[in-house]
Amino acid sequence: MTRIKSTGAALLMLGVTLSAPALAQKKYDVGATDTEIKIGQTNPSSGPASTFGAIGRAEAAYIRMINEQGGVNGRKINLIQYDDAYSPPKTVEQVRKLVESDEVLTTFQIIGTPPNAAVQKYLNSKGVPQLLAGSGASRFTDPKNFPWTISANPNYQSEAHIYAKYILENFPNAKIGILYQNDDLGKDYVKGLKDGLGAKAGMIVKELSYEVSDPTVDSQLVTLKASGADLFYNMSTPKFAAQSIRKAAELGWKPVHILEVNATGVGQVLVPAGPENAKDIISVAYGKDPLDPQWADDEGMKRYKAFMAKYAPGEDANSGYATYGYSTAALLVQILKQCGDELTRANIMKQATNIKGFVPDLGLPGMSITTTPDDYRINKQFQMMKFDGQRWIISGPILTDDFKAD
Repeated sequence: MTRIKSTGAALLMLGVTLSAPALAQKKYDVGATDTEIKIGQTNPSSGPASTFGAIGRAEAAYIRMINEQGGVNGRKINLIQYDDAYSPPKTVEQVRKLVESDEVLTTFQIIGTPPNAAVQKYLNSKGVPQLLAGSGASRFTDPKNFPWTISANPNYQSEAHIYAKYILENFPNAKIGILYQNDDLGKDYVKGLKDGLGAKAGMIVKELSYEVSDPTVDSQLVTLKASGADLFYNMSTPKFAAQSIRKAAELGWKPVHILEVNATGVGQVLVPAGPENAKDIISVAYGKDPLDPQWADDEGMKRYKAFMAKYAPGEDANSGYATYGYSTAALLVQILKQCGDELTRANIMKQATNIKGFVPDLGLPGMSITTTPDDYRINKQFQMMKFDGQRWIISGPILTDDFKAD
């Protein structure tokens, strides 16, 4: 599987004896050469989750910047992107093409829980990294069963444990109504909440799901209001989050509203829903918000804004999807840098699971990224935030998920 290309290898074939230091040689798997690293990605540029298409565009722009600067260890990144419309069968088709036809070294940032779930077994059976998967479902941080998969997102159950702790401390008598996407994403958020609430899981008075193919979640909102719930645990992806925020306002239902972090884009979710309807929604943060004036003189934010102005001028620089794309692409580059001249699939996973205290430009102060071979979680740290009608306001200490099952 591994091909060795080096002057040292040629000399060995000629019977020349080399000293130990000279044995250091370049190692490549398919998709890597002296000049190129071939990376593959699917991204929903169309379909029900097309909002997430901004992520792939920011990542492509970041890689253009890196290539202009000379690439990674002298090699240019060839990012091949295909639209899968957030449709798992389409993801399977496109990922097979990336692996078997395009012969990429690794996949990167396949977006969405259902698309990633659809190709996880295939990629693991092929020994192809499912690198920085765009989902926080717990199945994507499971080194025992899926050693070739590592997620970029905070684990959904970890995020839910933080919400459970927040609810118990601030709303101990709440009646909780849940809306969740009927897949691994939504189910993880529900399980994490119930585990975190523990003996007080009886606070949940109603839980309803929706399918990605559903046109609206209006009927679910009517039922949740009728249940008497006064805390809305809204684990929806962007399209349905915007619908549910708007519908709650139409119904005159004003519960405490907790929204999962993937649906917190101001321009993509909260503005379409009506900023006045989204006021006081609660979520978590693990990165700097470009709309927050406290980061105006922050060096990392300055680098981000300069990047967006030069390489992605047509995108919304204030979007959480753009900041996410910037950050995940930067982490990809960090992993590739750590690989040095050993660009094999096995070494990509070795480096991705041996990140030591990496501080991203847009990480919140005090937060860093560390992974180990038995803990694939990229991010376990959060801060609470609340939407004030214009932007998210971060408050409180850094919260680390330290939940342990009994």
